[in-house]
Amino acid sequence: MTYCLGIKVKEGLVAIADTRITSGTDTTSKKKVYVDQREQHSIFIMTSGLRSVRDKAVIYFKELIDGGTEFNKLYKAVNAFGEQVRRVAKEDRAALEQSGFKFNLTTIIGGQLQDDDEHKMFLLYSEGNWVELDEGSPFVIIGNSGHGKPILQRTLHNDSSMELALKTGFLSFDSTRASANDVDFPIDVVLYRKNSFQLIEHRYEKHDLENISAQWATELKKSLQNISNEWMHAAFDKMDTCKAEENEV
Repeated sequence: MTYCLGIKVKEGLVAIADTRITSGTDTTSKKKVYVDQREQHSIFIMTSGLRSVRDKAVIYFKELIDGGTEFNKLYKAVNAFGEQVRRVAKEDRAALEQSGFKFNLTTIIGGQLQDDDEHKMFLLYSEGNWVELDEGSPFVIIGNSGHGKPILQRTLHNDSSMELALKTGFLSFDSTRASANDVDFPIDVVLYRKNSFQLIEHRYEKHDLENISAQWATELKKSLQNISNEWMHAAFDKMDTCKAEENEV
């Protein structure tokens, strides 16, 4: 499984991807983010699904760009990547399904190209169709998404700073890592500030953020202890009343 998170706020984009690859009982670490940075051209691609499908689609897409194909808006690049995913599906789907594998690749694509009025982020499905993130949906997770959503839903909105987005994003990853053995460090982070046309990449190892994980666990325990108990009294009073009535019988 995979954990890839894309966040879009007014200030810019934040992306986080784990590197854990699980195959049976074997685990390895491999990068799940592809970055293409050129003048007035900033794109990152994160994927969840079969690694062979991902690698082939990315290579085909890279060949397009290296061969001189240019895009002036990000959605056109997303369309082109979707075409490569469909190309791989035509080549490999039948063989994969015969071997018991499901053709599967979900992709987050973010960045900004020269004629985009702002930074963009898209969610691309295995079929090659896509949706764009907007103000009403500032984040998207692909892969193991269940454990990390609550903190994002409670804290993120379009006006959130990139710093808060990265902090919340890490805690979302940390919650997922604690609940799933197929998501783990190292994590790759990509930052993009609106209209900068400059993607920043950084890798965090487990030892880099262990203190933050520990602090978060401590703060959660403190918060739980500080929540009022008064609302529980009605339920426990009923339990005590029932117990007293049983003793009287």
